[in-house]
Amino acid sequence: MASSTGSGGNGVKGKQPSLAQLRAFAAVAEYLHFRDAAAAIGMSQPALSGAVSALEETLGVQLVERTTRKVLLSPAGERLAVRARAVLDAVGELMEEAEAVRAPFTGVLRLGVIPTVAPYLLPTVLTLVHERYPELDLQVHEEQTSSLLEGLAAGRLDLLLLAVPLGVPGVAELPLFDEDFVLVTPRGHGLGGRGDIPREALRELPLLLLDEGHCLRDQALDICREAGRTQGAPVTTTAAGLSTLVQLVAGGLGVTLLPRTAVKVETDRNDRLVTGHFADPAPSRRVALAMRTGAARQGEFETFAQALREAMRRLPVRVVAGAG
Repeated sequence: MASSTGSGGNGVKGKQPSLAQLRAFAAVAEYLHFRDAAAAIGMSQPALSGAVSALEETLGVQLVERTTRKVLLSPAGERLAVRARAVLDAVGELMEEAEAVRAPFTGVLRLGVIPTVAPYLLPTVLTLVHERYPELDLQVHEEQTSSLLEGLAAGRLDLLLLAVPLGVPGVAELPLFDEDFVLVTPRGHGLGGRGDIPREALRELPLLLLDEGHCLRDQALDICREAGRTQGAPVTTTAAGLSTLVQLVAGGLGVTLLPRTAVKVETDRNDRLVTGHFADPAPSRRVALAMRTGAARQGEFETFAQALREAMRRLPVRVVAGAG
């Protein structure tokens, strides 16, 4: 019988069982025969017996009763065999998870998306994942840009889909496409339906914008400043989402700017809205994936970006040439 060492019979102080010892004991507990157990796990019988004895010494308890004909588990062995099997099962799950991480496009991918992209691009993203990467567990989080960047830095998110440039240290951008902005007006507006609207027309228009915190608001204001709009030009009404903006336009409160990918979704259902297109070069935005610089899954994300570019060629956008 293995002697109890250390205070309270807790084994040799500071020592812990090895996985080899636990495997040997679990096999003996299953087969109750040293030769059969050794053959099952590919060990020699003396090595198996030594591993079980070493485990008894480490734990400070007798696990098995050896007789000339068979092996019996002691009461302690009966209890600890269950624990040993649970530990080995957990280690097996750990190895399976590591294998899944090594295999691209498996496991969890936490994707953050801005609200002015999510409703219009997610159908394409989800279809691509479903058809090409069925083992990928895609989890989508819709948040404003600042919150997404915080989540990326903290490790809460793995990849972002948003408008760039970001200019944030430690964040790498994988550009996908450029898309033009379209002017949305109420029916009967003088600019509605035109295809050659000069940017300068934005100088005095009653422009409706999203609330503070939306990058699309900042982009629209940048476009207006480039067009020569002064700080004093009124921006008196804002909205939390693009759907609300176009409803305000339909109600005659002003005009707004929509990215091309949002136009069909947001205007087709309302016959009181008309779109107008700007003369070349039209104001535009760039949409990209963003990841932590040097991310462990960088190669996987770059492949994903290229697949998205191909899938998005069907949209009213200009896929970034030569990217990826």
